[in-house]
Amino acid sequence: METTSSSRVGAQPAEAHTAPAPAAPESAAEQQAPPAAQAPEAPQGASAPPRPVPGARRAAEGYLAASFPWYGLDAAFTGPRWLMQVGTAADGTVEHGSTGHGDEPSVRGEIVTGEKERFAVVITVASNPLRRSADGTGVLEATSVSSAAWLAGSGLLAFTWPGQMDHTLRGDWLDQQTEAAWELADDLGGEDWSTLSLPVDGEPTPFHYRESEFGWVLAGSTRDGVHLGAYGRGMSAYGLGFSVIGDLGTYE
Repeated sequence: METTSSSRVGAQPAEAHTAPAPAAPESAAEQQAPPAAQAPEAPQGASAPPRPVPGARRAAEGYLAASFPWYGLDAAFTGPRWLMQVGTAADGTVEHGSTGHGDEPSVRGEIVTGEKERFAVVITVASNPLRRSADGTGVLEATSVSSAAWLAGSGLLAFTWPGQMDHTLRGDWLDQQTEAAWELADDLGGEDWSTLSLPVDGEPTPFHYRESEFGWVLAGSTRDGVHLGAYGRGMSAYGLGFSVIGDLGTYE
């Protein structure tokens, strides 16, 4: 996950196969629009982002290989849980991953069924203050809360398709919305974000929070040093709590 100027670490587009995504620039002026219907291209050494595949169960081996604790919703949530996918650096180091809660979302689920899906996805991002590029010639940007915010914002887009939109136009729409999520993640102090306090391992923790017509996104950091992102729809973020996952077997 090589970047020269920001903490963007990857995306979670809606396609079923895995493709890399870029690191974010410091400003919108440095950004390049991604190709239609795809995640933006990753620079050399970028990590492979977690891509959710509804209906598929991800093996736990990738999660077990991580050097940091994984987070999910705490015990107050009693619904279904499932593993999604981890994101790795060029050398195979696990850098981030996602766990799902509630209904397994699909990109057009609500349009097809007419029912609002209720889900929350929690993203854990390793704290990496200093990292070497895969070829050993450079230094990668540190991960931050903005990294988690970017993954959460792009993850929500993976399961979003405005009902009035023809499928042939979704690529252009996704380009625009991905660019907007990128900019928002780089400006957590902006007016689009508010502050929300939620329990993490029982302790009140501040999160950056925003809502849209498609769902909500939040991002913060834990006492364990990892960054948390989350996104969801149909479940209120205000009643959520997070905790370390003690047993991955609780995730199907």
